[in-house]
Amino acid sequence: MLEALIHRGPDDVGFFRDGPFHGGMRRLSINDVEGGMQPLFNQDRSIAVLYNGEIYNSPRLRSKLETQGVQFRTRSDGEVICHLYERVGERVFEHLDGMFAVALWDIKAQKLLLARDISGEKPLFYSELGDGKLAFSSEAQSLIKCSRVSRELNRQALWDFPTFLWTPEPQTTFEHVQALERGSYLIADLKSTRIAKYSYQADVGLEIDSNVDPVTMTRDVVTYAVKSRLLSDVPIGAFLSGGLDSAIVTALTTQELGPIDTFCIAFEDIDDPYHGRANEADAAQETADFLGTNHHTINVTASDFGDLIEDFCKFSDQPFGVSSGLGVLKVADFASEMGIKVLLTGDGADEMFGGYSWYPLLPHIADASLGMSQSQDVSFQSRGKKNEELVQNLQQLDQPTRAWAMHYYASEADKRAIYHPDFTAGLSDSRRHFGKEGRWEPVDYLGHDRDYYFPFEMLRKADRFTMARSVEGRVPFAAPLVRRLVETFSWADLVSEKRLKACLRDAFRDILPMGVIERPKHGFNVPVDHWLSTGWRGWLEDTFSRDSELFKHGIISSNALESVELLLGNAGRLSGHTIFCFMTLNRWLEGI
Repeated sequence: MLEALIHRGPDDVGFFRDGPFHGGMRRLSINDVEGGMQPLFNQDRSIAVLYNGEIYNSPRLRSKLETQGVQFRTRSDGEVICHLYERVGERVFEHLDGMFAVALWDIKAQKLLLARDISGEKPLFYSELGDGKLAFSSEAQSLIKCSRVSRELNRQALWDFPTFLWTPEPQTTFEHVQALERGSYLIADLKSTRIAKYSYQADVGLEIDSNVDPVTMTRDVVTYAVKSRLLSDVPIGAFLSGGLDSAIVTALTTQELGPIDTFCIAFEDIDDPYHGRANEADAAQETADFLGTNHHTINVTASDFGDLIEDFCKFSDQPFGVSSGLGVLKVADFASEMGIKVLLTGDGADEMFGGYSWYPLLPHIADASLGMSQSQDVSFQSRGKKNEELVQNLQQLDQPTRAWAMHYYASEADKRAIYHPDFTAGLSDSRRHFGKEGRWEPVDYLGHDRDYYFPFEMLRKADRFTMARSVEGRVPFAAPLVRRLVETFSWADLVSEKRLKACLRDAFRDILPMGVIERPKHGFNVPVDHWLSTGWRGWLEDTFSRDSELFKHGIISSNALESVELLLGNAGRLSGHTIFCFMTLNRWLEGI
């Protein structure tokens, strides 16, 4: 199991056994490189901790614990967990500001705690084996290396996959493997196993003050989020596009550390159906020049990314169809070769501060009476429709279908045309994930993006494809204090008809060029639809052939390729990512 995690920690390995507990970890050395080996212990060694992640408020916690007489053995940020647990018990996780997957063994109580950070940055999976036994790991593919963990596929998860491009937690692709949900901890002792939620109560030296105007509060909280996430004894770099979010993260980082290495992917400059042009490398270089970073532009083609597909499918751990993960993997590869072990990203600002292009349309959609139709012929994957027509179409839909149409991909009809009917018999509609009764306000759509799209797509992508190259991805906009802040804002503070992320733009207009501050949203989009009809055509045909793993497992129908051709030929709809899901799923099946 540990060997399967070597990419997450090539620097060291640690083991701990006591009675019924057997645990181990692979370490990526970031803080206290020489002395932070695990497990970590409290003073009388009655508490042992194995963990992955970073505790960003550990300097503050350490200082408080030292005033209480605690003597630390290491400079590792994780050692605070042992000593804090000794004082507050199971409430320990409430006090941590960071990203983490923790296994804590209480020797005296013979009790195991498994915990995951409240934002969901670090993964943690478990399987109940019967007879009171439990197996756990940071990755599902590591967990199934345990001979007692079943490899049976979860048909419902595979049905949901092309809808989202990932599987919503706590489900996984394996029927008998569960994700420990973010902000949760599992308690297992000799009598029982239970799961509890915890709330975020961390002392970081900054509080949300409703008497302070939103722009000022945004400046303070985002600055804290970035600068606290520079805790490191090894070099730090950053993703840098030409957009606002990564520019803010990079600007604040350079204020603290001086010039750093920054990275951007450059595509062939073809038409991007989402944002006009695919390539934003020139804008990134201009921002890097302004900030004085050591900037690196990484040029890629369909062939370059094709060479990464095997690793993309392997290190995604579970099937993952978000093609921009290829760019993260490519950057992490480049950064790792330069000796950089930490990469900062600007992910999350759109979900937190209201940055997606369809958000200004939400009030118009929400104001309409709920439609009765479940038609899935229209969504934001539709092409050739003006916003007015799109809004009118969306107003005819029932609420779950509206919510799906805002952000997601394969429709139920799309999937039925590709999957084998025997494989999908008895499965539930994927729109059950949008099940809030009655009318949704604009903030409900935004909240769903924060609870689904952000942790299951953006954070999963940032973790899996940086750790694939033994680099730690850090996401300042995932800081719990940022989420707490934006939940106090009105819709008008975040989104207007003409201006997205208003608070965020105004908060940092003094440290960035006006061209960056007012630049329209431009996502990091791999031109999948274009490449499927050109450089990736052979791979597509192999995926839907009778020799494919999809066919051998009885997942796709014998005429699946014909259905895929119809999807690709539909000029009114973008279906590239739906098809990409099946292509990556086939490669993933080849590897497990």
